[in-house]
Amino acid sequence: MAIAVANCCFSVLTSTVKLRCSISSQRRLAPSHTSLVSNKKNFNKSSSSTSKPSTSDRKFPRRSKDGGGDNERSKSSAFKSSGVQKKDKKEFQLNFKDQQVDAATLQDAAFLNAVVKVYCTHIAPDYSLPWQKQRQYTSTGRQVLKCFLAFMIGEGKLLTNAHCVEHDTQVKVKRRGDDTKYVAKVLARGVDCDIALLSVESEEFWKGAEPLHFGHLPCLQDAVTVVGYPLGGDTISVTKGVVSRIEVTSYAHGSSELLGIQIDAAINPGNSGGPAFNDKGECIGVAFQVYRSEEVENIGYVIPTTVVSHFLDDYERNGKYTGFPCLGVLLQKLENPALRACLQVQSNESVFVEDKKRCTEEDVIAAIDVEVGRGVLVRRVEPTSDAYHVLKEGDVIVSFDDINVGCEGTVPFRSNERIAFRYLISQKFAGDVAEFGIIRAGSLMKVKIVLNPRVHLVPYHIDGGQPSYLIIAGLVFTPLSEPLIEEECEDTMGLKLLTKARYSLARFKGEQIVILSQVLANELNIGYEDMGNQQVLKFNGIQIKNIHHLTHLVDSCKEKYLVFEFEDNYLAVLEREAATSASTCILKDYGIPSERSSDLLEPYVDSLGDNQAKEQDFGDSPVSNLEIGIDGIHWA
Repeated sequence: MAIAVANCCFSVLTSTVKLRCSISSQRRLAPSHTSLVSNKKNFNKSSSSTSKPSTSDRKFPRRSKDGGGDNERSKSSAFKSSGVQKKDKKEFQLNFKDQQVDAATLQDAAFLNAVVKVYCTHIAPDYSLPWQKQRQYTSTGRQVLKCFLAFMIGEGKLLTNAHCVEHDTQVKVKRRGDDTKYVAKVLARGVDCDIALLSVESEEFWKGAEPLHFGHLPCLQDAVTVVGYPLGGDTISVTKGVVSRIEVTSYAHGSSELLGIQIDAAINPGNSGGPAFNDKGECIGVAFQVYRSEEVENIGYVIPTTVVSHFLDDYERNGKYTGFPCLGVLLQKLENPALRACLQVQSNESVFVEDKKRCTEEDVIAAIDVEVGRGVLVRRVEPTSDAYHVLKEGDVIVSFDDINVGCEGTVPFRSNERIAFRYLISQKFAGDVAEFGIIRAGSLMKVKIVLNPRVHLVPYHIDGGQPSYLIIAGLVFTPLSEPLIEEECEDTMGLKLLTKARYSLARFKGEQIVILSQVLANELNIGYEDMGNQQVLKFNGIQIKNIHHLTHLVDSCKEKYLVFEFEDNYLAVLEREAATSASTCILKDYGIPSERSSDLLEPYVDSLGDNQAKEQDFGDSPVSNLEIGIDGIHWA
């Protein structure tokens, strides 16, 4: 019996030593871990909602499951470290004690008290039934007590992610160590940058509060600490890591591309809106999304302070958030020498070889600009952008505000780094003017362009929250939007309509793709009951510009029949007087409060007059380089 007990104790002791050595090996290997990134990115917002996902919680652009392999990695590490000497174990124990000291210091850190928990009640619109809303649900997020800077309006402000308070009806906040919840108000919401600004009027909430201080943009391998209330517990959570990458990345919530910080610290559902700190206790950004894939792990993203400052400056300047500007130009790389020669993009050497005596000082400067930058080719310009009246297809952009643009569409960024050219555009504000150096037909020239936010033909978010709709004799018309596509499922939309939604450009501001969402069955619309999710192009021979225009045409119609023309020359005809008299009965049968949304009650103003835009040209206008999967083209 004594021998058996001794063997058992020895076995337990051996297992303990192996476990401690395994952990030590993992800690030493962690800093050299390299993340693998697939070509098709899939970003997920670290949303804190678990009861019911909203349309804003979609993954971009495709959904994928979390990768496995943790067990194999731990087994391999344990096997390799099974022969660790006693010296290694001592080092591990010392490191562990140091970490315990750091944890104790962190526990008492004042900046942890600046992190508050938020309870939000959401009511999302029902895009398939646009006259009503979905069932309400609740979620929690993280907020940061921001520093009261000179450009801020008043005091008592909170910073969080926009997707944390999307479709909010009530927002409450609670400080760490307190059991009282206080009502908060959303002051501004930046969908494209996934940032929202809140305020709390209660003075009791701010007693003893110390706001956070923003730090500078970190460097690679700088230590980072993420704080929040993720899933797995109710108390505050702290995870550590390093800065892995800084580049222009896709923001899942707004489907935009702005500067982002990639870190390897764990970011889980519930970390949304939580601050990320450097080793000085300064806030370097806000956690907002993660990368999910079977091939990679530990890839989280933080909104840097440069983007946060831009959001706050925008709010201070305009009293509201106006958005990040966009050039609205489809670009192509100029890496191929033959392509550059065909576009007459001459190099520095070619100018001097041609004739040194005839080279003026301006020619030399122009040649140097081309040699250093080489530029990118303008393939197409959005009709709704201000660049449409300045740039032409075939132009080569070689500089932006005297900063040379490389042949891959990149510009210098800090020391020995380059970043996407659109980063410079995102540093501007709506209405700012930028100077571009372009080569047109071999001639170098300078042009100025006003930068404004991009106009989406198919919006990713609905302004005001509730979609517009119009019901005529049971025919339900509504504008096409990304939330509607997701709610209806792509299979029911049809390939042609999805192609327009993904690749078409708005021809003028205010243009919408108006579709017949469904038909509420009635004896007046017999034969049309199976119609649904089809674009309506014309009404009584007049091309439709948007849902408000269609409402105006129907209201002002004096003809006997209401003729709706759809794709592939499909017609739906209703008798005008019969349709008007049947509307009340149809609304009553289906429990619909009104035949149109409240925004369609306003008078229609035609900003284009009677000029009809040309037919939509689609098929060569990818919304994003991520959609089409080609690295050679991207939107600025």
